[in-house]
Amino acid sequence: MSASPINLSKWLTRRNAIRGFIVVGAAALIAGGLLLAYLLLYVAPNLPSLEVITDYRPKIPLRIYTADNALIGEFGEEHRDFVPIKDIPEMMKKSVLAIEDKRFYDHNGIDWRRALGAARANLGGAMRQGGSTITMQVARNFFLTREKFYGRKLNEVMLAFKIEAALSKEQILELYMNQIYLGQRSFGFGAASQVYFGKPLKDLDIAEMAMLAGLPQNPARHNPAVNPKRAKQRQHVVLKSMRDLNYITEDQYQKALHETLHVSHRGQEFDTHAEYVAELARQVVYAQFKEDSYTKGISVYTTILKADQNAAYESVRRNVLNYDQRHGYRGPEAFITLPATEEERDDAIEEALQRRPGSDRLIPAVVLEVGAKSVKVQNPFGEEITISGDGLRLAANALSDKAKDGVRLRPGAVIRIIQEKNSWSITQVPQVAAAFVSIDSVTGGYHAMVGGFDYNLQKFNHVTQAWRQPGSSIKPFVYSAALEKGFSPATLINDVPLDLTGAETGNEAWSPKNDDGKFDGPITMRTALAESKNVASVRILRSITVPYAHNYLGKFGFDLAKHPKNLTMALGTGSVTPAQLVGAYSVFANGGYTVEPYLIAKIVDGSGKIISEAKPRTALPDDARVIDPRNAFVTDSMLRQVTRTGTGAAVARLGRPDLAGKTGTSSDAIDGWFAGYGGGIVAVSWMGYDDSKSLGGKEFGSSVALPIWIDYMKVALQSRPPQERQVPAGLTQVDGEWLYDEFTGDAARHTLDMDDVPPGAENVAPQPAGTTPPPPAN
Repeated sequence: MSASPINLSKWLTRRNAIRGFIVVGAAALIAGGLLLAYLLLYVAPNLPSLEVITDYRPKIPLRIYTADNALIGEFGEEHRDFVPIKDIPEMMKKSVLAIEDKRFYDHNGIDWRRALGAARANLGGAMRQGGSTITMQVARNFFLTREKFYGRKLNEVMLAFKIEAALSKEQILELYMNQIYLGQRSFGFGAASQVYFGKPLKDLDIAEMAMLAGLPQNPARHNPAVNPKRAKQRQHVVLKSMRDLNYITEDQYQKALHETLHVSHRGQEFDTHAEYVAELARQVVYAQFKEDSYTKGISVYTTILKADQNAAYESVRRNVLNYDQRHGYRGPEAFITLPATEEERDDAIEEALQRRPGSDRLIPAVVLEVGAKSVKVQNPFGEEITISGDGLRLAANALSDKAKDGVRLRPGAVIRIIQEKNSWSITQVPQVAAAFVSIDSVTGGYHAMVGGFDYNLQKFNHVTQAWRQPGSSIKPFVYSAALEKGFSPATLINDVPLDLTGAETGNEAWSPKNDDGKFDGPITMRTALAESKNVASVRILRSITVPYAHNYLGKFGFDLAKHPKNLTMALGTGSVTPAQLVGAYSVFANGGYTVEPYLIAKIVDGSGKIISEAKPRTALPDDARVIDPRNAFVTDSMLRQVTRTGTGAAVARLGRPDLAGKTGTSSDAIDGWFAGYGGGIVAVSWMGYDDSKSLGGKEFGSSVALPIWIDYMKVALQSRPPQERQVPAGLTQVDGEWLYDEFTGDAARHTLDMDDVPPGAENVAPQPAGTTPPPPAN
């Protein structure tokens, strides 16, 4: 029996296959050897030092606080709040591990099982790097670029091994959770917790933690403030993984799955609105530390009090809106064309509203439908809101068919809405500006500062930067000067028309007028100030002389170069800032001493060491006295009269005997003021337009500025008992009025200008040199 013939073809195929395997194996061994050699001989020696993470110093932003530790500002490219690993909630760590690195505590920097799956995807050409462990991400975030190529991946792997050898797992996780970028300029979970939910990590629940844990993969795509739908989908993936790993129970899973989250759409929230204060503090720190200001964790503690600042902010907002609504609706901010399809319409509305600057509680919206008694709008969150009844009051004229095109409400109109007491109203962003400032009358420390209606709309700080005519709020300083010349509150002044020649004015003839056009004949100086009589004030200034009064203003810290050297000075035609005026009134409030308003209480570095600290005075030193204590006492008594029976009588509603102050309305009602004090607090409020147009013929300091002052003081004085002043030595009371002892026997000093009015006086007020004609001032 002969042997079966050999199948030469099969034999050759098998031999070729074996040979191929041998060749491939050898090639693989050679490639592996070369790769190992490359890693050991080239990559490893050239890996960067780990000093940046072993001596980790995160970039902590500059933070600004009130005196009572309320955060009011943060400056730096990165929102970062370093949280030690021991203070990170266990569930927060589990949320991150569940989605980012399930086997974090089991691997040595590389999760090979996960890496092989990612490698298969990469070999398919997709270059999706899904195999990175937390350690590899730390290596990437600290040392490598985010470009996707294989050479960088090898460096990442070797760095991961090096990091694992140098640091504990807890140290690595701490680095990761504080360094990772999570959108909205926030770095680390501590910062992200504040940015998205407005609270610290320790106060988050499971649903909120899972939402944050879903961010690292793609902070832009999964940003809950921008893409809530995608963020929710990613959160569900995190929660499912947590349940599958038994980190949470089924009940916890279901509860978190269906929880409605309240995500902040405004980013970093602060404890109170003090943006103008924060910016001033930033400027102080930057002047000293330059760019290090924003990375070294410096903290600034101001003299601002949170409750006072809140009261000032709310008072300015409320009263500016009240003024604005008294003067009518100006119409929509813009108009857009609404597409026919719902999707295109939503896109057009979203784009239009994103272009509108934000302003606290004044929400932009687009009109969808307009009826006789209701208006339907869509807000930035895609919600449709129907406004009716009182909510249409401001824009009632804009609903008329006769309204001008630029004012009339119609579909596509971009407007503002506001919610008050669960009902919506149409409103508008005011064009008028305002400012408020208060200080301690002894230390000079600022208690509150609001530099404008809205810092987001205008960065210009009207408290420190706006030079405006003070109007009648300058009169107390002229009257104070008169006391030094022998006047008293009982001095009689003839309130009758006054006609000044060109020789007296230094320019043209001038006839000053009272604000109401009326004259009362002989009145006391006390009454003249209380009722803000212009003509009487000019008579006083003419008597004591302009040069004397002008120099006297310097005692109060005014910039003399900004005040005219003529009789219009009595009516406030010079220029002051609210900050300057509040310092000046503090002299009357504290008994005659100058104060230097200051904002920064202390500056602390990142380690808690005090860099600088103010030493506020607790008593008033003799070298700070600028006017006679008798003068301060008597002027104070006249300023109290203003708030009892005069132009500031509305102050009486506060029910305190120690309140004093003065209204002020500049030429043509361009500026409205109230400056006053009580309970050791000195405060100034102002309102006006930046383009210096009139506030309106029926508006005065008493109607626009005084309400701001009252609303603030109502809060600020709650814990401050009334202060009564001791009568200084050297005063004698005659017929109920206080006189300097040295002037009590000089009866001739107690009447002024009782002469007849010159016949033929013209009722005109030509413009003196370098000033505007001073019309009625209040």
